[in-house]
Amino acid sequence: MRVILPVGQSGWAIAAGYLGLLIFPGPLAIVLSIIAWLDIHKSKLSGTPKHGMMRVIVGLGGGLVGTVLWVIAIGSLIA
Repeated sequence: MRVILPVGQSGWAIAAGYLGLLIFPGPLAIVLSIIAWLDIHKSKLSGTPKHGMMRVIVGLGGGLVGTVLWVIAIGSLIA
């Protein structure tokens, strides 16, 4: 059921995954991915573990691509 609906997933991971898909807010997706990873890791130490590492990976990957595109765009405007 977790594949279809985000049951038991970190809210941070869901947000990071969607921002990573958009690519436009790259740095924000990276920050949310790090927060989501920490949230998931902390929840595994407690009694109720959260899921959503794939969304964290998507958010981090899309965030990195978006950040590189931002750097290229700003670099081409400056040069």
